[in-house]
Amino acid sequence: ARSNAAVATAAPLDIGFGEALQEVLTPSAAPAAPAPRAEDLARPLGAARAQVHETYIVAQTADGLVIVDQHAAHERLVYERLKQAIDRGVARQILLIPEIVDLAPDDAAPLVERAAELEGVGLVVESFGPGAVAVRETPAMLGQVDAAGLVRDIADEIAEWDATSTVRERLDRVASTMACHGSVRAGRAMKPAEMDALLREMEATPNSNVCNHGRPTYIELKLADIERLFGRR
Repeated sequence: ARSNAAVATAAPLDIGFGEALQEVLTPSAAPAAPAPRAEDLARPLGAARAQVHETYIVAQTADGLVIVDQHAAHERLVYERLKQAIDRGVARQILLIPEIVDLAPDDAAPLVERAAELEGVGLVVESFGPGAVAVRETPAMLGQVDAAGLVRDIADEIAEWDATSTVRERLDRVASTMACHGSVRAGRAMKPAEMDALLREMEATPNSNVCNHGRPTYIELKLADIERLFGRR
């Protein structure tokens, strides 16, 4: 009796596994996802196929795959756009209600002193008492941005400036700080078209293989490397 009971208990589990396995082995009647175009596979960064952990883009190339850190990659792209815009003037967006940012007096004063330089990268601030600044405009290309967080990070950046750096060097550093705030964050879901657009812009942008901090924005695995990992070579 005990033997029969054991068989009766195990049978549903065996059947369930068998049905699941059969679904994998039997071609599905549902339409398959469209295959990437050959011209996209031939591009250096390939065609976006998936986003994992809402942080990494997996792209298929003609002979392997590419994994892109979406935040690091977009941060670099925004930084390069800001640097190019500095020479002609960064477009600004006016805040309907100026944002008041409380700072230590030693941090607020340097920001106000550098207000003219900061305007060159699209940030307009003015004094709002001994320990605060009012943010009136921000770079348009950053979109909706945490103005308070941005100003505090720039205040930290200014504190590290030295007398020997040129105005352009200082502006480039501020642009790098801004780019972090204006880039696609890790944890944000991206549509396939957005992922492909990011890949195409990376291919067209110099230095897009590293982020502003010198870390890689993507890694590439050739099919031969993957086959070796699985002992197929």
